Amino acid sequence: MNTLNTIPAESVEHAHKHVRDILALALKYTDEQAAVVVYDERCELAQALAEAYRRALPKAKFIPFDQVTPQAVLAEFERLETSDLVVLIQSANFRLEAFRIRVELFKRGLKVIEHPHLASMPGAEALTYIDALAYDPAYYRGVGRALKERIEKAQGAVLDSGGEKLVFTSSFEAARLNVGDYTGMKNSGGQFPIGEVFTEAKDLEAVNGRVRIFVFGDTAFLVNRPERPITLVVAKGRVIEVLNSTEEFDRVLVNIRADEDEVWIRELGFGLNRAFTPERLVSDIGTYERMCGIHLSLGAKHGLYKKPDFHPKAAKHHVDVFAVTASVTLGGEVVFRNGAWQV
Repeated sequence: MNTLNTIPAESVEHAHKHVRDILALALKYTDEQAAVVVYDERCELAQALAEAYRRALPKAKFIPFDQVTPQAVLAEFERLETSDLVVLIQSANFRLEAFRIRVELFKRGLKVIEHPHLASMPGAEALTYIDALAYDPAYYRGVGRALKERIEKAQGAVLDSGGEKLVFTSSFEAARLNVGDYTGMKNSGGQFPIGEVFTEAKDLEAVNGRVRIFVFGDTAFLVNRPERPITLVVAKGRVIEVLNSTEEFDRVLVNIRADEDEVWIRELGFGLNRAFTPERLVSDIGTYERMCGIHLSLGAKHGLYKKPDFHPKAAKHHVDVFAVTASVTLGGEVVFRNGAWQV
């Protein structure tokens, strides 16, 4: 492995402990199962994670992506059997022609751990990323299941973002869990770090009020933090006005409206990962999505919840925005306050 300049040896050891816990507690991996780790060395975080997995999986087959052909990688996948493991450590995203890696691996009944976009999180962000890999099953599963129960019973919710309130006067779709418990689920694994419960209003037009956002996913799919929070004015589930906007956020909205005419709010996400906070960020928006607090999605796209008035081919945008979260109330019960879940 190349010399690490900004990731100390103790952090690599922390990463080793975290991935060992993920393998044993979340994926229920044992040495009786085969494992293939595909990795690159284009950034220090990828190098550190590759070393962590070498320590945790001494019998695994390690494939340096940049030194082999795509056909060689696919050939190794073909040798695997149901419940074997694939780990993907990617500075960006591996391209294997038309092969959709995680989807195809899941179809074969394989367990998958994916670490994408690592190069976008250098320096101190890499250390935050490693911290976010820590797996506490009692916390994630306990809080996740409690939130799911409350979401599915609630007939409404209120998000207080520091004086502005976004009000949901609707029941919610069945909540989905990303808490490292794959019992009874079709697929085992996914993108790590984990920590999220998400849903959306059954009646998307029953969302009204205002919400202050402190981070949004920009047109480069990176975390963008404006100097001061942006306020979204929402009526019947649509963003109708924006206060304190920025040029980049305006570009996001222009792109959505160009394809979809209106800017809908769909996903209501409950992030659980305590390593990510409003003060402790990473640049990759898909990773930061697990931040402890509330995120919403802008745009009509949401593949997991089907609504009759939203046609998949016309729904093109799903942009994550992160709310200033003073408190969250579900069905009259406060479930988030003082930066932590109260369930």
